[in-house]
Amino acid sequence: MRALFCDILEQSRNVEVIGTARNADDARDQIEELKPNIITLDVEMPGMSGIDFLQEIMEENPLPVVMLSSITQSGTGTAQRALDLGAVACFPKPVNTSQENFKAAVAELGKIVLDAVNGELKSGGETAGGGADEAAAGYDWDGKVLALSGGNTSLGPLRQILAALPANCPPTLITLDCDEGDAQDFMAKLSSSVACTLAKASNGAVMEQGTVYIAYDSDYHAMIEAGPPPVLRLVDRDPVGGVRPSADLLFGALSRAGVECVGGLLEGPGSDGAKGLAMLRDAGKETLLQQATVAGNGERIDAARRASAGTHYLGVEELAAKALELTSKSAGADQLAA
Repeated sequence: MRALFCDILEQSRNVEVIGTARNADDARDQIEELKPNIITLDVEMPGMSGIDFLQEIMEENPLPVVMLSSITQSGTGTAQRALDLGAVACFPKPVNTSQENFKAAVAELGKIVLDAVNGELKSGGETAGGGADEAAAGYDWDGKVLALSGGNTSLGPLRQILAALPANCPPTLITLDCDEGDAQDFMAKLSSSVACTLAKASNGAVMEQGTVYIAYDSDYHAMIEAGPPPVLRLVDRDPVGGVRPSADLLFGALSRAGVECVGGLLEGPGSDGAKGLAMLRDAGKETLLQQATVAGNGERIDAARRASAGTHYLGVEELAAKALELTSKSAGADQLAA
């Protein structure tokens, strides 16, 4: 695994691997001697665990640390513990080394390392520099709602998206097809560190600017009723394609309801959301499609791409900015002028 990650990093532009270590004892000596700019640290090591060594580093010699783990879902479990202790990011051990996955890993891990060294990532995985504040300064909401949906590997991308939304973000509904406990933990840990307000979706809630409503209750679908103002509805219907809350149902209903909106599909298993997002696109709405991360499951994204459902196909780091652009008055003026 050390050899594989050395290969990945050495193929990343402007990254040089200056040492490798077998365990925490070896790493202590090399850190003192080589003085690296950044460390990649495996969760699983002989002797002291990576998590315990991370805590030691942060207490005695703080450095940017990227955790390497077989736990790929940021926002829960070991990955969240590493971020809480001060890691700048968590990166998955590759499940296979196909050429496509290797190239993706080179690009993604190389960017993480360089962003961390350049100060663009802070401890805990947050983006440095006043991302949300800068977006808020020029953001003038045009009345559209934002509807996003993801599967059980989308918590990591969502963490990054929500961190970039300003306090005056568009009213936003996110449906999650994931473990309810994971979703609750995700909200609890993130709510104090983002500029916007996070709220569990509830039936009849009036959608307000600055609030992100998250629907994860597997007993109900979530939909948006046309306003003004738009209203959230939780609907007790059978699962759609085995999924509840269903992205296909949400996007399909939005395409027929006359709600001014932007829709977006995040990574996850299966194909939920691909058909509905295509309906939304056919209704003339702007649609966002996340580029799957190395850590995630790209099945939904692949299905949506086959359906040509996305009008914008973007990396995670670009999604929030594009969503704000498409729901701002300045974007509407630019489109009119064009």
